[in-house]
Amino acid sequence: QVQLAESGGGLVQAGGSLRLSCAPSGRTYSIRSMAWYRQAPGEQRELVAWISSGGNTNYADSVKGRFTIFRDNAKNKAYLQMNNLKPEETAIYYCYVNSLGSVHWGQGTQVTVSS
Repeated sequence: QVQLAESGGGLVQAGGSLRLSCAPSGRTYSIRSMAWYRQAPGEQRELVAWISSGGNTNYADSVKGRFTIFRDNAKNKAYLQMNNLKPEETAIYYCYVNSLGSVHWGQGTQVTVSS
């Protein structure tokens, strides 16, 4: 099993920045891809950014050029650097890992962007 602990959420003004962290524990040796999703109230959960074990990345069109996902493979930690945040990006942000075919989710961290 893999457990995930997210941190770094909070309240920020529009145009500001936040860095989210995801710290796995447990069977971390089995982790392959990692990703960040978000879910706003009344909306479906959506992919924000994804990174493979080899460092390949993919982003939602809405965040390209503003968000960066990266990982520390030695620690199996994943990060999401978010710049120029917009009020409509207020949501709960979830860390996701694929561990040898099993999917694991964190409990989420709240990001609130004020206008």
